[in-house]
Amino acid sequence: MGDLNQQASTDLVDQRKGEYLLIRDAEDGQLGRFDKPLPCFGCGIGWFSLLLGFVCPFMWYYAAILYFRKYYHKDPRERSGLAASAIAALICTIVVVIIVGIVLL
Repeated sequence: MGDLNQQASTDLVDQRKGEYLLIRDAEDGQLGRFDKPLPCFGCGIGWFSLLLGFVCPFMWYYAAILYFRKYYHKDPRERSGLAASAIAALICTIVVVIIVGIVLL
């Protein structure tokens, strides 16, 4: 407890000198972990794959594989886009199976 008071007092002394203090959350040591923008023009791999999948549906399957391999554990911001692409891949598969079933029957 004494060390914490010593740290706080030196921070106050530094603040009075006009130096900036780094704001930290004592419980979350990874506060700045997700400060950098997402890949693929800032929208993330999942959303980029969803949009590009309308031109090349294999991108939906690529994102679905990333979703099922839990790529979003590296960056939780990717989870929604990867899930959307996995759903698009599922819908695409169902439509293709129905179309192939109608053509062959």
